[in-house]
Amino acid sequence: MTNQELQARVEAISMAAFHQPFRHRAIFNARLKTTGGRFHPADMNLDFNPKLFAAYPSAITDGIIKHELVHYHLYAQHRGYQHRDHDFRQLLAAVGGSRFAPPLPTTGRQYIYVCTQCGRQFVRRRRIDVRRYACGHCRGKLRLQKTVIN
Repeated sequence: MTNQELQARVEAISMAAFHQPFRHRAIFNARLKTTGGRFHPADMNLDFNPKLFAAYPSAITDGIIKHELVHYHLYAQHRGYQHRDHDFRQLLAAVGGSRFAPPLPTTGRQYIYVCTQCGRQFVRRRRIDVRRYACGHCRGKLRLQKTVIN
């Protein structure tokens, strides 16, 4: 999806869910890491995380767009636009926006270790020295079961 397609989608969702036009810019911002989107009160523009839009279907990303549009429209009406405000929570529930952004799927390598005594599994992103570390629950020896590459 390009920035122009995102802009058109945000404008369409704004008219359908809020019955008000979106008159500012909506763009992708690749620097966003842990959030789905961001509203800038200073210039009224919206930023969105392109990784979430690539990883999830449109039903989930529409919830992220609605969330940011709730910030936008409440700020324009001089009402409580922050997460803790009653107006924000009420309008978010009314339009069906998502309260939290879904987690990004993990990429890269994952190491799965298994305790030889209790059988617990430990999923790690970094490799550990099984001669040096033990199970945190029963102090048993760890064994590398498999390496998963995503």
